[in-house]
This record gives sequence, C-alpha cells and structure tokens, in this order.
Amino acid sequence: MTPPPARRGARRRVREDGRVRIAIVSVLLAASAALTAGIVLAFDLFRPHRDTVPLLLGTVVLWLLFAAALVVLRRVRGRAVVVLVLAGSVLIGGAAMVGPPNTSTDSARYAWDGIVQNAGISPYAYVPADDRLDELRPDWLFPAPVSGAGGPDCVGERIETVDRGAGLPLCSALNRTTVPTIYPPAAEIYFAAVRAVVGEDAGYWPLQLTGLLLSVGITGMLLVGMRRRGIDQRYAAVWAWCPLVATEGVTNSHVDLLGVAFVVAAAFWVSSAKYVRGGILLGMAIGVKLIPAIAAPAMLKRQGWKVVVAAIVTFALLYLPYVLATGIGVLGYLPGYLTEEGYEDGSRFALVSLIAPGGSAIVVAAILLAGLAALTIWKTDPERPWLGQLVMIGGTLLVLSPRYPWYALLLLPFIALSGRWEWLAIPLALTLRLLVPTLTVSRVSLGIALVLIVVVSVRRAGPGALDRWRRALTRIPAALRNGQRT
Repeated sequence: MTPPPARRGARRRVREDGRVRIAIVSVLLAASAALTAGIVLAFDLFRPHRDTVPLLLGTVVLWLLFAAALVVLRRVRGRAVVVLVLAGSVLIGGAAMVGPPNTSTDSARYAWDGIVQNAGISPYAYVPADDRLDELRPDWLFPAPVSGAGGPDCVGERIETVDRGAGLPLCSALNRTTVPTIYPPAAEIYFAAVRAVVGEDAGYWPLQLTGLLLSVGITGMLLVGMRRRGIDQRYAAVWAWCPLVATEGVTNSHVDLLGVAFVVAAAFWVSSAKYVRGGILLGMAIGVKLIPAIAAPAMLKRQGWKVVVAAIVTFALLYLPYVLATGIGVLGYLPGYLTEEGYEDGSRFALVSLIAPGGSAIVVAAILLAGLAALTIWKTDPERPWLGQLVMIGGTLLVLSPRYPWYALLLLPFIALSGRWEWLAIPLALTLRLLVPTLTVSRVSLGIALVLIVVVSVRRAGPGALDRWRRALTRIPAALRNGQRT
C-alpha cells in the first residue's frame, strides 16, 4: 500500500533535515581539526614570551566548536552517529599531530626513559643528567651547545640548560633533568615498547601516533560499550571530539591516555560481573600513573575484594622487576613532586584553602575525599558504575585542583557514559589554569565549575531531591547510635 503524499513528504523532510545536520556537524569537525592544526603549528608556551593570548583565544573557540557539534549531533540518527563520532576522533586527533608538543615537554622524558630501558638500564637508577648516560643521548633530546660571545649556550624553544659543574653545559629537551623519573612501571613498559619499535632518533611523532591510536581505540570502546548497555552513542563524542583529548592526549602525548584505556575497560568488565578481570585492568591503570586509583571506589559495591586483590597483585607484579633492579629507587621523584606541587603544605588546594588555609587544607581535603569515596561506594549501581566514577574523579579534581589539565582526561569517558555534560566545566577550568597560571584564575574557574555542576545536578534530580537528601542525612546520627548500642 502506497503511503499518502503527506506522509511521504514528512519522511522526505526528515531525511533532508538529517542530511543538513550531518553536513553541519561535518563542517564543525573540519573547522575544529583545522583550528587544532593551526594552533599546534603556530603557538606554544616555550617561547620567552609565552603565546598565552592566542592559545587562550584558540582554546575558547575550540571548545565553542566542540559544544556546537555536540548540540547539532543530538538530532542526528542512525549509523551516521557512529560514523561521525569515529571520523571526528580520527580527523581532530590526526590534526593534533602536525607539530611538536606545545604546552608540555613530558613526552621528551617518556622517550628518554624508553631509550634508557632499551639499553638495559633501569629508568629509576640514574638521573638524565648523569654523565654515565652520555653515550645514549640522541641529538633531538640533547642538542650540542652553540658557541656564542658569552661562551657555549643552549638554544631552542624546548631546550633547557643543565649545569653539570665543569666543561660544557648539558642541553636538554627534558624537564627536571636532574631528578629521577616519576612514572610507574606500566608507563615505563609502554615507553620502552614504543622506542623499541621506532628507535631512538624518531622524535616526538611515535608517541603522538600511539596517543592517536589510544584516543580512537577508547572512542571505539565507548561506542561498543554504550551500544551493549543501551546508552546513547552520541555521548561518545564527548570523548572523541573534546579539545583536551587532541591537545594533551595526542599533541603532547600524555601517558594518561593509556591509563584511561585500562580504566574504561575495567569499568566495563566490573559492570559485567567480571571482577577479577576488571581488577587486573585497574591494577594496570594504576601502574600507569597512580591517579586512576580514584576510579576504584565505584567498582567496590559488589565483591569489591576481588577487584582490590586483583588490582594489588597486578600492581605489585608490574613493580617487581624494577624493585629487584633498583630497590627503593623505584619511588623516583614522586615525594619531591608532591612537595613541588604544594600538596605537602596545602597550598595547591585552590578551593579548599579558601576555608582551611595552610596545613589544615590537607586534613580537610583528606576528610572530603574519604567522605566522597564512602558515598561513592554506598550509592553506586554496580551494573552502571560510571556515575559513581564521574562523581569520585570529578570531586577529587575539584578538591586537589591540579595545575595540569591532562589529569582530567580520566574524567571525560565517564562524562560520556553518564551523559552529565555539566562536568565538562572541570577540564575546561583546568585548561584555563594551565594557560593563565594564577591562583585567582584557578579559584574562579573551579568555583564556577562547582556551582554549575551543583545547580544542574539539583535540577536533574527534581524538586524533591533536597528533601530526600535532608531526610537521609537526618537518619545518619540515629543509625550511628543504633550501631553503637549493638
């Protein structure tokens, strides 16, 4: 039976509208890729006068394009969603590879640690400036000093001068050349594997390429996991198209992407009642960069002991070869890093220090994080742990307020899985903190993020949410008294 003309016309209009929206999204993604490439090629933070203003303006425009693409994608239907999400991930990530790192030199340290390991030396054994490693130094990481009127000098945007006492200075593309590495063993294995394939002279691009592969792989993992669990696949674009993934995951090649891949896989395994497998992957994620440990509480509601034991055993096995080779030296620069970042005296806690200045901020931060972990374990749905992981990871970032935005890469997949767009304010706030490194900017941006999250979350919960929370809180003292009587 032929449908009436009115119905055929409506279907035609729907198809045409869908094509228009696909075209709009495609243009927005192409614009994002072009702007990403332009920023990487033209601007960085390593010049004597930092390119702060153009980087800040470019970042704002990138986030606006990202937001616009997400809004338009909401009306796209069918297979086009998956195609657009994957194509955008590849296109924007590929554009981020057109130039060297522009906001961080961490990937130079990754490359050096890999080179050292492939020479049969523990990366924890010597600092990079140690003269016993001179024969291993490639020119792109350690260029020769240039003779000048004042004597030999180090030149280059990413090059720092290291005084080794006598003779020529050591010119290095690494940061913290005089301290041991900070990275845990899973990260070190990754660094060594990449350098084993490409060699020591390949430059920055191998880690950028593996960053792109990890980024696209996580996008695919999210799309498959969402389809199997009935989650709208459009939300995968929150990860796939986010400017933070392209700039800090690909251009600057932060190893956090590897930890994110393991954590997302762990969350999917645990939500499917595969607790040991999930724990193994969680242990591997913590073995990449420690911070993924904050994703653990949301995976402990049901048979959490299996997750914990598997994670601890995996983490210990990863560390064992390095402990046997280096001993206590495997701690690397971690204690010094915490002091340098202000976590030892409480000065790093941008929001907490407003109400608890000085050393008391450490106590307040610890109480807040412990309470947040307990609440996450209590309230998380074990079959859908991502909302709990979102709250735990996002809350930790608000409390700790790190100055490095790539720590927020861990948050993005759980924004996607939970569909809570308001939490994107945290990675945006941390990005602004990197570009404008002042305490005032950090406090204002994180404060705005916190207010936005609270307001939108209350509206999501409905008009009776506050009353339900008030009743729940009033039951806590009585529950504690009953527990004491028994």
